[in-house]
Amino acid sequence: QVQLAESGGGLVQPGGSLRLSCAASGFTFRIYAMSWYRQAPGKERELVATITSAGNSTTYADSVKGRFTISRDNAKNMVYLQMSSLNPEDTAVYLCNAAWRRLDYWGQGTQVTVSS
Repeated sequence: QVQLAESGGGLVQPGGSLRLSCAASGFTFRIYAMSWYRQAPGKERELVATITSAGNSTTYADSVKGRFTISRDNAKNMVYLQMSSLNPEDTAVYLCNAAWRRLDYWGQGTQVTVSS
């Protein structure tokens, strides 16, 4: 069955860095665009970053541009989110998403908390 398993979240101080990982299985990973979303308590889910199936194009929310980098390894069925210069406003559950045509899969999410 389809699985997206996020990992790498945790508690980090402001200004710190984290690398999130998402392990995919159960579908043809290489044809899917992959995204990271986040959802903070009381807020709507926000698209953070997207990478195309081949990994040759990326897009970012304005709030994370220059601080976050999305990447993927199609040989390993993995997608990553490198986050730096974290601030408390980045605190949220981060979710991995796979999308291709009308197919859309979600992981359970990993909690990122930025606090001193």
